[in-house]
Amino acid sequence: MILTGIGDEAGAKLDAQINATKELGWKYIEMRVVELDGFPKGNLHDIPDKAFDIVAGKLQDNGLGVYAFGSAIANWAKKITDPFDITACEVKRCIPRMQKLGTKYVRIMSYKPGDEEAVIPREVFKRIREVTNMFVDNGLTPVHENCMNYGGMSWQHGLDLLDKCPGLKWVFDTGNPVFNADRSKAKPWPRQDAWEFWENIRDHVAHIHVKDATYVPAKNDCDYNYPGEGQGHVRAILKDAFQRGYDAGISIEPHVAVVFHDATVKADDKHVFDSYVKFGRQLEKMIGEIKAELKIRP
Repeated sequence: MILTGIGDEAGAKLDAQINATKELGWKYIEMRVVELDGFPKGNLHDIPDKAFDIVAGKLQDNGLGVYAFGSAIANWAKKITDPFDITACEVKRCIPRMQKLGTKYVRIMSYKPGDEEAVIPREVFKRIREVTNMFVDNGLTPVHENCMNYGGMSWQHGLDLLDKCPGLKWVFDTGNPVFNADRSKAKPWPRQDAWEFWENIRDHVAHIHVKDATYVPAKNDCDYNYPGEGQGHVRAILKDAFQRGYDAGISIEPHVAVVFHDATVKADDKHVFDSYVKFGRQLEKMIGEIKAELKIRP
């Protein structure tokens, strides 16, 4: 099992991500967005070549690797009606950078959800199949996240996507079902249940994102919590995963200080950094307790 984290949740700047990872004693970052002095902030597959080379060098100097790319490929900011060339170009930029860093996994999504249920799935399947093939043909593993995207609309949508896209694996996010509508049901859509989603998708999971949240109906949104303090069934899901022999990556995505997709949530750099480290340490404590309960050697 490898513990890692989406680094920009500790701070956008590369030094903050490196320092938080080293403070936790971890060896890997799941890198999404990164910022270096003199360069615009951007996703690791989008920053200029010179900036990427600096990132690669500093990671090597600090003895750190990139466990997964938290890519923007087909994410919730992209529509299925956008030209496919946008997606294809992101993939083509991503592949050589993954290969240079020795990274096996890349998080992808399946476009912003839509209501044209009779039309959209065919194009989603076609595009995500092509994306999957591009990565797999290069010895890399795309993992789809249950988020604000077609495959995250319900566990049924997720299984359908996996069935239509051979070679695609899943990164299960424990917190996302808490705020996501269950579009397998009639309107008004209820919220998803994290345990139910996990139970149905777990056979396809190659990576886990840990966040926790509590849905607040009055604001139609979530408050984000430390692991085990919300409605994400984090402890139960990790216990089940370990009982089933899970030994791959577990990555923190706290959201407790900042929310990646909500620019209105602000916090000072120290609070962002400290909350990330605290989240990581609380997760380590939980994992230790679960393994002790299951009599699994640490």
